Amino acid sequence: MTQLDGVVKPKTKRSKRFLQGREPKLNENIKNAMLIKGGNANQTVTQALKDIYSLKKPNAVMYKKKNITRPFEDQTSLEFFSKKSDCSLFLFGSHNKKRPNNLVFGRMFDFHVLDMIELGIEKFVSLKDIKNSKFPEGTKPLLIFAGDAFETDNEHKKLKSLLIDFFRGPTVPCVRLAGLEHVLHITALEGKIYLRSYKALLKKSGCRTPRIELEDMGPSFDFTMRRTHLASDDLYKTAHRQPKALKPKKKKNVSHDVFGTKYGRLHMQKQDLAKLQTRKMKGLKKRKGEKAEGEGEEVEAEATTAKKAKTQ
Repeated sequence: MTQLDGVVKPKTKRSKRFLQGREPKLNENIKNAMLIKGGNANQTVTQALKDIYSLKKPNAVMYKKKNITRPFEDQTSLEFFSKKSDCSLFLFGSHNKKRPNNLVFGRMFDFHVLDMIELGIEKFVSLKDIKNSKFPEGTKPLLIFAGDAFETDNEHKKLKSLLIDFFRGPTVPCVRLAGLEHVLHITALEGKIYLRSYKALLKKSGCRTPRIELEDMGPSFDFTMRRTHLASDDLYKTAHRQPKALKPKKKKNVSHDVFGTKYGRLHMQKQDLAKLQTRKMKGLKKRKGEKAEGEGEEVEAEATTAKKAKTQ
């Protein structure tokens, strides 16, 4: 591929397909995550990155070499790696005396850092420490958030949105019951965030619906929230903007209520109710005298209209 005036021109068909895969689309690709290890990461942070990578596979890229960078001070290296690996999510792990066992979750917009939140690991149980069966690679997790902080506090709201983006996986139209094998439970309580990973087991219940049991699978984290870098409301609005082609077209005269019931409005021409055919009953039939009176009135009305026409 050659670059001329900032425009990359492919030389081969393979490079052309590669560039077409990175072009903007109406329905974007699955969000990939890159996991980066800092220059002074210890064994706890390294194992935590490996475990989260195992939860994200195959939609993740793990950088094994150490990278000396500080995301809250200089973001150029993160933006370079994001453009290189085509990743819109990142997880950076580091360790130092001031902030031990540190994980930074973040996301990109147009290959620039949109927001990031720093979490400190207080307690960590690895995948290999729990000797239970694991779920298959690429399983879409069921995300459960518990705690009032996720609904009231602004920073916890952003963290919830960030974790949903990070762990949600591919967008699918429907999920079968047997496919719900992985459950991620995230709880906010007393200033801490607890992340637990379970495997869903379907047991016999004696009826059609199976009984579900949760088996601890790991990894499990106890986090404390540290520094945050949040985007402005205008930048969030720009990042969440959808193209017009994806917006559902509004159908005329169709509305829905709170319960999802569909209502339609029909426009009809004005009806002459005098000519409306009704059910014939003996009690509603007109007598001979009434018919004669009605006919006489019609004749008089026609005569008066004729006189008026002549005088004009």
